[in-house]
Amino acid sequence: MVEVNSIHDLITQISPYYKKKNSPEAEHMLKYDSASDTLEPIYFFILDLMDSMGLGTQKLIDNFSSSPGSGHFGEMGQRTSVMQQQGSKLLVDMNAVLRSILNLIYDLREFRIRLQSYDDLKSSSTKDAAVLSLKQLWMDKVDIQKQNSSIKSMALTQAGFTTLIDAFLVAKDIKDVDKLDLNDRVKRILKPRIQEFNSWLKESESELRKRYEIEKTYLKSQVSSLKLYSRWAKPYLKAAAQLETKDFGRDPALVKVFSTLLLELSLLGKNKLKIKETAQEGDFPEEFTTERFLKKLKREYYSCILVEFRFRGIPSKVQGTQHYSFGGRVEIAFKAYSLNDDELKALDQRLEDDDLDSAFGLIKDVTEGSLEQLKDDIEYFVGEEKTEDKDASKNAQNPFLALFGKYEPKEKNQEKKKPDKITEIYPDNWIEERFFRAKAALNAKATIYNLFDIYKKAHGMASLPI
Repeated sequence: MVEVNSIHDLITQISPYYKKKNSPEAEHMLKYDSASDTLEPIYFFILDLMDSMGLGTQKLIDNFSSSPGSGHFGEMGQRTSVMQQQGSKLLVDMNAVLRSILNLIYDLREFRIRLQSYDDLKSSSTKDAAVLSLKQLWMDKVDIQKQNSSIKSMALTQAGFTTLIDAFLVAKDIKDVDKLDLNDRVKRILKPRIQEFNSWLKESESELRKRYEIEKTYLKSQVSSLKLYSRWAKPYLKAAAQLETKDFGRDPALVKVFSTLLLELSLLGKNKLKIKETAQEGDFPEEFTTERFLKKLKREYYSCILVEFRFRGIPSKVQGTQHYSFGGRVEIAFKAYSLNDDELKALDQRLEDDDLDSAFGLIKDVTEGSLEQLKDDIEYFVGEEKTEDKDASKNAQNPFLALFGKYEPKEKNQEKKKPDKITEIYPDNWIEERFFRAKAALNAKATIYNLFDIYKKAHGMASLPI
């Protein structure tokens, strides 16, 4: 559910041109009231008519609210609850997998540190330090299990064995023990411990490497599971968000105990201004037809048609089905604008941000931030290849981005790189405002009047706006 009260207000915030103008190029209004006729034929007639004019129509707003005392409110509430419960169950599973991933990464970090000591044994410059490190590890993890008879316990608590730790660290094998200046009691304790350590050194490396590889494989499967759960959760969370009702505040049409529905719909269609063809027709200077001039253009301009529906009606259940029909009063506002591609991109971004924040904002803050901290470790252990695009690499390692469609199958012809986010829109220069904006606005006025007039004539109304 997009929480936007007015597309016109959004356009005036985004566009420097309409911020000054503060009104559309043209506006027509229709009001239609019929308890028997439903909203769907009106909506789809206008939608099909816009498509037949080549406007490439898209839906911008789809908000609704039912009065709390209506049957429609109760049924929508039940459906929303089901979607929320299913989404919550999947999120619980996702959190369990995430905890498993965290534990695996911590284990793998320890294994990597341990294995580094074994790798250092193969280098002459680091071999001695590696052996000492592994001997310390063996005394702390393996020999300590012998409790009072362990090397550390005997050296620290029993008289006559104070040199045992130093001797163990110095001796490389049993022959080295005989060369050391030690009493026989210490040598008899030291020889079997050196032999045990050398045996453990050979066996522990192979076992540790096996476990390291097994846990890496398990980490990969857990990351894949997290991506899968994310894809499963997405439709439920999206449906739950779409079924949420908008708060219309103190709108007098929405009475608590009445069976009333308020609905807001907004459609936007656009036609690209063909500069070269327009210049050839004589509406622009002849210079505008040259390739040299066309290559210098930085922005395209569009004639845009905004159709806003505001519906107030009484939902009535269709007999024998679970569906409702909606008869009542509808107000249709036809508005014309001339917008460039920067303004259209910014409009799309604002609407997507509002939609994303309302549906997944909390989840994104919690999960994306935590997984970003683990991105490098997941990438290292799973062994996924790095891409040249840092953003693509970031998205590939963040399973929760599946919630936002990052792992949806892509069409072959789809552009791989998404357009950059619009942060600032520069005002029109003289040519853009004098020619392109003005011509796009003129075309939009003609298109919106044709759309408005055709609809009125098709329904037997007068051809003048109400």
